[in-house]
Amino acid sequence: MEPSTFARDSFGTWAGLAERKFGSVPGKAFLRGNLGLTGCEISVNRLPAGRGMPFLHDHRRNEEVYLVVGGEGTFHVDGSEFPLSEGSVVRVAPGAARGIAAGSRDLDYVCVQVRAGTMDTATIEDGFRRDGAASWMP
Repeated sequence: MEPSTFARDSFGTWAGLAERKFGSVPGKAFLRGNLGLTGCEISVNRLPAGRGMPFLHDHRRNEEVYLVVGGEGTFHVDGSEFPLSEGSVVRVAPGAARGIAAGSRDLDYVCVQVRAGTMDTATIEDGFRRDGAASWMP
């Protein structure tokens, strides 16, 4: 049994995501439940080449950040469309209609969803050094 200070899980390989489903949506796995996340929702996603979300959606209170880790595609937000490739990062505010599609290659991405306007400290202000060392530290 793991300590209550962390949780870990595996969604498998990116290629294996193609076999997973969230409801009727293929290639999607949410991590919140298995990790016990309390401040955000994270999904890992694989869209097969030439396929896209079948609908636009938005959120009432949550912003989303999309981080493309492989492949290429197109992002749609409020009537604008632009290309995506590995390394692309997109933030979408609540109330904006959004959708995503893969291009000629499978599109692998992570989507992080969090309540907009709730972050009141940045990492540098919230984090601090602790005593101790990990196995790789001198």
